Order: sequence, then structure tokens, then C-alpha cells
Amino acid sequence: MEININCDLGEKSKHHSNKYDPDLLEIVNSANVACGYHAGDDESMNQVVQISKKNGVSIGAHTSFNDPENFGRQRMKLPPNEVRQLIIDQYEILQKIAQDHGENVTHIKPHGALNNMACEDIDLATTLAKAINEISKDLIYLVPTGSKMEEAAKKLNMRIACEIFADRNYEDDGNLVSRKKPHALITDPEEAKKHVLNMVKNQSLNCHSGKQIPCEIDSVCIHGDNISSLSTAKSIRENLIENGLQLKPLNKMEKFIND
Repeated sequence: MEININCDLGEKSKHHSNKYDPDLLEIVNSANVACGYHAGDDESMNQVVQISKKNGVSIGAHTSFNDPENFGRQRMKLPPNEVRQLIIDQYEILQKIAQDHGENVTHIKPHGALNNMACEDIDLATTLAKAINEISKDLIYLVPTGSKMEEAAKKLNMRIACEIFADRNYEDDGNLVSRKKPHALITDPEEAKKHVLNMVKNQSLNCHSGKQIPCEIDSVCIHGDNISSLSTAKSIRENLIENGLQLKPLNKMEKFIND
């Protein structure tokens, strides 16, 4: 059985350090790279692309609202044409840098509030899916499993990778527990690796209440902005390999090679 580990990288900003990016790029299979709209700049994008190429890590655009002040975590109501342009512009920024290194952007994953809103709103989810499909039908769309984003992308017959979060708890409706709640995050590496393995093996979400929701899981997202995230990431990777899972970049997974 194949699985992918992805991580949000290049998020250099006043809110976030990219200090551990080189270490994380030794662990993950796919990088979601901030394109300067919520975080990051040309230097951080170049760094992530360069190290990703060396390590065989696939490159994705981590598209966001243009709101560095709030790290893309503030909800914004924008008309569909502006949302479409946000996606296209950020893809093009990163694709140009990737091509300078002889690489290509092979997936897109929305960030922060844009992602959270599209998980709940089928109209916004459809706008995002159409924009990505317009750029290239070869792009892989990385979406939270069971979300409106998955639903909208399936209607367009897109190449979809469904993800779970290694360090977050889930509500009974399949959405992430709000960061405002004390049990939103899983900080213990031992707990995180069991949480992930259980979900991947069973192809279901583990809700905080104990409920399980059957779903598709292609990828595990880890967050990497502190030293404990690094040990959590290593522990999750080792545990998946020890349990017989094959780790692959998104664009090298059989479901995308054979489609």
C-alpha cells in the first residue's frame, strides 16, 4: 500500500520560521511551497525547490489569500474571479522558479482560511477546482478527505489526493477541531504516529470522540515549524515504513501514473 507525506514549507514570515525546512525535506515526499501571498519570498521558494529536487520531493503550490499580515488565516469574502486569479498567479510564480531549477509544480494545495472555507462551501470549492483544472488537467489537487473540496474536484474528474492531518484532532462531522479549542492539536509524537497509522490502515478518520468516518487517504500532512514537529515527522515516517507502507511523492503514486 502506498502513502505520501506532505508538509507546508517555505513559510518564512514574522509568524513562522522556515529554519527546519532542510530537515523536513529529508523526511517528506511532497512539499507545499508558500508562494509569497501568506508567507515566503523568492529566496525561500528557491531554497525549497532546490532541496526538493536533490531529495526527490515533489513540488506543490500552497495557494492562499493575499494576506501576509494574518498568515492567510483570516477569512475573506472574494468574488470567484478574484479567487481564480489568486490560484493562477501563485501557481505561475512558483512554476517559474521551479522551471529555473529544471522542475515543475505537480500539485496544488490551498492554505489556511481559503482551505477551511472551501472545505465547507461547495461554491468556493468549485471555483478553486475549476481554476486548478484550467491551469492543467495534469495537476494533482491535494484536498482534505471528505471535504466539499473533494466533492467539487470529483465532479470535474480531477486528479485528487486526499489528505489527513497528523497533528490535528477531528470533530464528528469530519472537520478539524478549531485551533481555538484546547484539544485541537496532537503534540505527543507517540500519540501522533498511532493516530496516523490507525487512520491510514483503516482508511478512516479518527474523531476526538472515538467515532470513525470511512474515507480515502492518499497523503498525511505534517506541520513543521518547531523542533517537536521534526521528531513527530520522523516518528510517523519510520512507523509507516515499519508497518509495510511505501512512501512516494504524489506524482509517483500508482494511482496518478496509471490514470
